[in-house]
Amino acid sequence: MLTLARKLKRDDGGKTGRASGATDSTHRVSIRDRLLTKEVAELETNLPSTCKANFPDEDKLHHFQLAVSPDEGYYQSGRFQFEIDVPEAYNMVPPKVRCLTRIWHPNITENGEICLSLLREHSIDGTGWAPTRTLKDVVWGLNSLFTDLLNFDDPLNIDAAEHHLRDKEDFRNKVQDYIKHYAR
Repeated sequence: MLTLARKLKRDDGGKTGRASGATDSTHRVSIRDRLLTKEVAELETNLPSTCKANFPDEDKLHHFQLAVSPDEGYYQSGRFQFEIDVPEAYNMVPPKVRCLTRIWHPNITENGEICLSLLREHSIDGTGWAPTRTLKDVVWGLNSLFTDLLNFDDPLNIDAAEHHLRDKEDFRNKVQDYIKHYAR
């Protein structure tokens, strides 16, 4: 299991207290990294079956990728990659998330921008980011963009939403074409 706790323990020599004469700068760990240690452990036990998290560097829990492979709906059989960067000011600000897979989706642009209310730092409807939210909420939200949070009424990719309204079958065909070319 990936944990920053192991690294912290190794860096501290296995001691719970500081050695006399040690400076704060050698043992200082950001609040973000302490939160991520707990949240990543929780995430690993509560990951949706359609998701897989990949941490390229075990010492950088603040940067990882998420693969979502929907098992129902328009996007079934696709594998969509997301890049998640957790800023130093986390949990006061949301993680930065970008879709790396080209996709035809009303809430994700072809450039990877994502419209998901919980990723908004400031939201007038109260559904945006709050310090009580966690990485688990982000992962479950991204997973839900392919099922129950698929929103054609308030799209980021207006062309995709209008395409769906005009011709649902042709929309499905275009989604499958994108999956075939970009999401395998």
